Amino acid sequence: MTIKIIMDTDPGIDDAAAITMAINDDNIDLKLITTVAGNVTVDKTTKNALKLVRFFNSDIPVAAGAKQPLIKPFEDAARIHGESGMPGYDFPEDLPKPMNKSAVEALHDAIMASDEKITLVPTGSYTNIALLFSEYPEVKDNIERIVAMGGSLGKGNMTSAAEFNVFTDPHAARIVYNSGVPIVMVGLDITMKALLTPASLAKLPELNETGRMLHDIIIHDGDNSDSGIAMHDVNTIFYLLHPEAITTEDMWVDVQTEGPAMGETVGDIRGAYHDGKINASVCVDIDAAAFNKWFINEVSNISK
Repeated sequence: MTIKIIMDTDPGIDDAAAITMAINDDNIDLKLITTVAGNVTVDKTTKNALKLVRFFNSDIPVAAGAKQPLIKPFEDAARIHGESGMPGYDFPEDLPKPMNKSAVEALHDAIMASDEKITLVPTGSYTNIALLFSEYPEVKDNIERIVAMGGSLGKGNMTSAAEFNVFTDPHAARIVYNSGVPIVMVGLDITMKALLTPASLAKLPELNETGRMLHDIIIHDGDNSDSGIAMHDVNTIFYLLHPEAITTEDMWVDVQTEGPAMGETVGDIRGAYHDGKINASVCVDIDAAAFNKWFINEVSNISK
């Protein structure tokens, strides 16, 4: 049974890998890609999404979204992803056009038109989702859940407390976490464990043109170490397909929106402060070897 999803994203190197898996895995039915300012500006994230759609000769529609966070100033991650967001590979230039409607309108229309509940997969800041819920709260009834890359129960990667996606628009993240829609938090607690190893990275160019493309952009990712490269956003797709490889804990998650902890996701791990209520299943552990094996197998099975 295929999982119907919409990706709201800011490609971005690891976003590109996540989109690659979502487009090509037969167990996922990717209905729409919406873009948001995050890793780079929204004009660039939209162009990058269109590059991937064109690379795979896909007809998945792309709609451009928010240019900036709801309240706080925009701060990108070009230092990690490069000025274009997806450097290192020469993509085709004859790109399709984005939809003639905003991301929020496209999200509303796709969700309401679906005969099955949709899973939302945000892998950038949550600005578009927050605007959607604020303007069209009725869509919540046709959303199965949100599987969101972002957050951390411990150390951040943007500040000592905050992970980048949530830090980028903490006010949007708070709206999403308080929306009542079930959330799976795919955060740094697992994405910094499931690194794409040097051995896995070295295999990619040998597999096919998709492997060469991914290899050539991934080697430009500034989020790396001797142990490997963090493929944060890909973990959302891995979770959807292989939840048995990931350990989760249910809890209430609050989002801090001001002060030095802005963007921190605070989990009520003892269940002490919210009368037993939960709003998220937080991913806390992952089989990193299984992730690497799956990543290589996914790319190997792509026909291009």
